[in-house]
Amino acid sequence: MKSEPSEYSIDDLKRDKCAPWYGVRNYLARNYMRDKMQREDLVLFYHSSCPEPGVAGIARVASESYPDATQFDPKSHYYDPKATTDKPRWMLVDVKIEQSFAKVISLPILRKTKTLQSLIILRHGNRLSITPVTKKEFEVIVKLAS
Repeated sequence: MKSEPSEYSIDDLKRDKCAPWYGVRNYLARNYMRDKMQREDLVLFYHSSCPEPGVAGIARVASESYPDATQFDPKSHYYDPKATTDKPRWMLVDVKIEQSFAKVISLPILRKTKTLQSLIILRHGNRLSITPVTKKEFEVIVKLAS
């Protein structure tokens, strides 16, 4: 799960302990969250669009998916006039903090790690805020953080 630290960082999640992952407005990313993520799944928290992009820690999915309320709020940056409460277009899950890494696992380190070459986040032009990782990739990244 990718977030810009200026918008919401791993430190913000540490402070809040649990938070809704709102604002996803890409259908594929929404589908990953809606259809693939299960309560108690571990996720990598990735900082993007910052001086040092990379994996900043681990979070845990704390809820089943449910409608993102920001889609219904005309004052929200994430408002979607085509969404209705009867037919919501955008879903979210709540996430809770598990671990903040002492040091961000930077994009160059991820790129240099041979066993991570198939990570979707490393593909040229990838802009998705939510992408799947394999169990092996997850384990390699956690090991890089220790």
